[in-house]
Amino acid sequence: MQLFYVPNISGAEVILNETESKHAIRVLRLSESDEIELIDGEGGFYRARIIDANPKKCKLSIIDSQTEFGKKDFHLHIAIAPTKNIDRTEWFLEKCTEIGIDEITPLLSEHSERKVIKPERLEKILVSAMKQSVKAYLPRLNELTKFSDLLQQATETKKYIAHCNEGEKPHLKNVVKPGEKVLILIGPEGDFSPEEVNLALQSGFKAISLGDARLRTETAGVVACHIVNLAND
Repeated sequence: MQLFYVPNISGAEVILNETESKHAIRVLRLSESDEIELIDGEGGFYRARIIDANPKKCKLSIIDSQTEFGKKDFHLHIAIAPTKNIDRTEWFLEKCTEIGIDEITPLLSEHSERKVIKPERLEKILVSAMKQSVKAYLPRLNELTKFSDLLQQATETKKYIAHCNEGEKPHLKNVVKPGEKVLILIGPEGDFSPEEVNLALQSGFKAISLGDARLRTETAGVVACHIVNLAND
């Protein structure tokens, strides 16, 4: 059955936007009485029937619904420096959404290679990955945030910074526990500066390792996401 994204669902009837309507009617050739599935990005999962196969505003009737579909008992927030090649950041967003992530903050740090992002494009990547992996929760994408500001804003109970500087650092897999609210900082290709690492440690973050290999930014983000999800299986 086909899956469509419709935010803010309320009431017994729903109208797909023009893009989703065209896909349903022109591409998939669905027609009246056909059934499809909907997600609202907030945990709602719905089964609906087409009652007006209009390719610009397809109207549906809700016939079944579930709340908190696939809800997890942990919260994962990754703050990551966008890569110079934005395709790699988009790959990170796609894969982490498929694996399971709740919140993402593009991070502006001292060695950042990219200082501008287009959130509309990144949101589309998140929506597509959410639909692909049949999840009902759309990860929250925050605005590009300065490193120092994020340290002040962080409310997570478990806060970690992954960096390549010398020093004793436990592996993330040995410190993360099930059911926690976690924030992990991932730096740019040039890594966090020693000053940023020290500032994070002074702000209550713990330094962690993601293994012996020196990982690219987007790879480190996916590895961290996977480790936290494994800890919560």
